Amino acid sequence: MALVESSLPQTDLSAFVKPKSADEGLLELLVAGAHCAGCMAKVEGEVSRLDGVTAARLNLSTGKLAVSMKQGGDPGRVLRVLEQIGYPATLYDPEAAEAAQDREGRAITMALAVAAFGAGNAMMFSVPIWAGLFGQELGPATRTLMQWASAVIGAPCAVFAGMVFFKSAWRSLKAGQANMDVPISIGVLLTLAVSFQETLLHGRDTYFDAAVTLLFLLLIGRWLDHSLRRRARGAAADLLALQASTAVLVDGQGRERRIPLREVAPGDLLRVRPGERIPVDGRITSGTSDLDNALLTGETAAMSVGPGEICRAGAMNLNGVLTLVTLAKSEDSSLAEIARLVEAGSQSKSAYVRLADKAAAIYVPVVHSAAALTFVLGWGLGLSAREALLRAATVLIITCPCALGLAAPAVQVAAASRLFRRGILVKSGVALERLAEVNRVFLDKTGVLTEGRPRLMTTDPSDIALAAPLARASAHPLARSLAHAAGPGPVADSVMETPGQGVEGLIEGRTYRMGRADFVGGKGLTSGETELWFGELGGGFVCFKFADSIRSDAAVTVSGLRRRGCEVEILSGDLEGPTAAAARSAGIARWRSALTPQEKSLAVETATAQGGQVLMVGDGLNDVAALANAHAAMAPGTALDAGQNTADLIFPAINWVRSSRLLTLRGRPGSGLWRILRLRPSTIWSPVQPPCWV
Repeated sequence: MALVESSLPQTDLSAFVKPKSADEGLLELLVAGAHCAGCMAKVEGEVSRLDGVTAARLNLSTGKLAVSMKQGGDPGRVLRVLEQIGYPATLYDPEAAEAAQDREGRAITMALAVAAFGAGNAMMFSVPIWAGLFGQELGPATRTLMQWASAVIGAPCAVFAGMVFFKSAWRSLKAGQANMDVPISIGVLLTLAVSFQETLLHGRDTYFDAAVTLLFLLLIGRWLDHSLRRRARGAAADLLALQASTAVLVDGQGRERRIPLREVAPGDLLRVRPGERIPVDGRITSGTSDLDNALLTGETAAMSVGPGEICRAGAMNLNGVLTLVTLAKSEDSSLAEIARLVEAGSQSKSAYVRLADKAAAIYVPVVHSAAALTFVLGWGLGLSAREALLRAATVLIITCPCALGLAAPAVQVAAASRLFRRGILVKSGVALERLAEVNRVFLDKTGVLTEGRPRLMTTDPSDIALAAPLARASAHPLARSLAHAAGPGPVADSVMETPGQGVEGLIEGRTYRMGRADFVGGKGLTSGETELWFGELGGGFVCFKFADSIRSDAAVTVSGLRRRGCEVEILSGDLEGPTAAAARSAGIARWRSALTPQEKSLAVETATAQGGQVLMVGDGLNDVAALANAHAAMAPGTALDAGQNTADLIFPAINWVRSSRLLTLRGRPGSGLWRILRLRPSTIWSPVQPPCWV
C-alpha cells in the first residue's frame, strides 16, 4: 500500500537524532499499540523503507523503536508514517515508557476484572434460557426478560472490556491494515448486534454471555503476555542503578560538595571514599586504594590502583580515598555502554517470532474469508439475511483466536510454574522454545563454573587462628575469606590500613601486618594463585593461598552438553591463570580470558553470525550484555540483579547441572515448550547427586 503523509505537523526533530557515526545518527521513539510479532514486522518494515533510514528495530518489551538514519534524514517523517499505519509514536523517554506500560497494565487488569464480573452475572440469566426451569422451557415473556437482563449486564461489560481490542483494531483499520484484534472486535461487536436483534424480535438465541466470556478468556492471555513482557524492562535500569545517584565534586579551592550525577562533566575533580562506588569513568590524580572489579570484569582478586590509573564506573573502592578527574559523563560511562548493549540485545531477541505469531500471520485473511463466504453462501442458498448473518457471526466466534491469545501464554505459564516448583525460574515467554534450538554454549567462569568466591587453601589451623583477628578488621575480599574460614572471634587492636598495601594491627600486644608480600616483608616465590601474606613486624611470615574452587558438578555438566552436540567455551573476564585452571578442571578445551563486557558481547554476536544458536550462562555485570545478545540466557540465583533480569532462566546456585538438563528439549522450534510438560518430575529436578546426564 502506498503511504501518504499524515496530518501531523512538519516539526524539525533533527536535534533529537543522536550521532552514531560520522554519517549516521540514531533516533529513539516510544511506539504505542505494538503487541505481537506482526505489529513489529509492520512497524519495522514501513520505517525501514523510508528514504534515509538504514535500519529500524522495535523492542516489544519496552516499546522502544531504534531508527538508524543517514545524516540529513527527516525524523519527523518517521513519526508521520508511524501515525498513519496505526502506531503513534513520541520521542523516547524512559520514564514515559515505564508510565505507558504501567497504564497499559492497569487498563488490561481493569478490563479483565469487568469482563469477569460481566461473564459471571450475564451467565446467571443465560443459564435458565438454555436449561429451562424445573425441566420446563421458559415462556416467551420470561425468556425475553432474561435476555434483557443478560443484555443490561453483558453488553456494557463487553464494550468496556473490549476497548483494549477495539482501539487497536481501529488504529489498524485506519491505516488500511488488519491485525489480530480486528477479527476479535468484529466478532464481538457482531455478536452483540445479532443478540440485540434477536432480543428485539423475540428470538430464541442470544449470546451476550458468550461475547463477554470470550473477552474474559482473551484478556487472560493478554494479561499473561503483558506480565511476561514487563519483567524484561528492568535489566538496563538495574545496571544504571549501580552508579551512585550523586558524586562528591572538589572545586578549585579544595572544597567538597555533593552534586547529582547528571551534572558531572568531563574534567571535573571527584573524591571517592572507601565503601563507595566509582561514579563515572575517571583517571586517578591522587590516592591509592584497592578496587573490587568483580561485578565489572569477573576478576576475583582486588586490583591495587594509584595515580595515573583509570578506574571504571561501578567499581567498589575498598580502603583508600581517591581523587580522580572524570573522563566521561554518566551517560557515556562504561556502565551506560553496557546498558546500551543490553537494550540492543533485547531488541535483537524481540525479533524471535513465537509459534502463535507465526500462525497469526495466516489467521486474519482465512477467517475473514470464511465468514464472508458463509454469509454469501447462506443467503444464496435461501436463508434470510438475518439467518445468514447469524451464521457468519458464529464462524467468527468459533474461530476466534482463543488458542493464540490464551493457550500459548497459559502453556508457558504452566511450564514456568512447574519448573518454579523445582527451583528453576523461567522469565521469558519464549525461553523454552529458544533453549530447544541451542547448539553452542558460552560459560562464564566466576560464579558459574566456580563458586564465585575465593576459598582459603591453607589448612594449618594455628596460622589461621593467629591471623584471624587482623583479617576480621579488613574489608579486603581475601581477608574476609580468611575471617570466614576462622569463624567468629576477637578483632585486632590499633588497626591501620595502608591503601593498596595491607593492614597493620596489634594482636595480644604484638604488631602484625597482613597484605602484599613487600608490605609484610615476605620475599618468596609465587605460585600464581591469589595470595595474602601475614607476619609479625620484623619477624617471620606466612603466605595464605586462595583459589576460586570449581563446582563439583561442572565437569559432568560440560560432558553432558558435549554429548548433546553443543560446543562449549569459557568467556571470562578473569586472568589467564585462573581461567586456564578452571578450563582444565571442567574439561573444556576452548577458553578466553581477560575479556571486557563488550568483547564478551562481540563473541556472542560473532558466533550467532556464524550460524550458532548461543546459550550464554553468566552471573556478573560483565556478562549482562552477552546474556542479552545470546539466543537463550541463564543465570544462577546468586547473580547480580541486572544479570537475573536479563536472563531467560534462573537456576539454583548449587548443582546447576540439573537445570541444564533442560537442553534435552532439542528438536523443532517450540517443541521444548510442549515436551517440558511431559517430563517426569525427576527429569527436571532430581535430589540425586551427579552424574545426572543419563
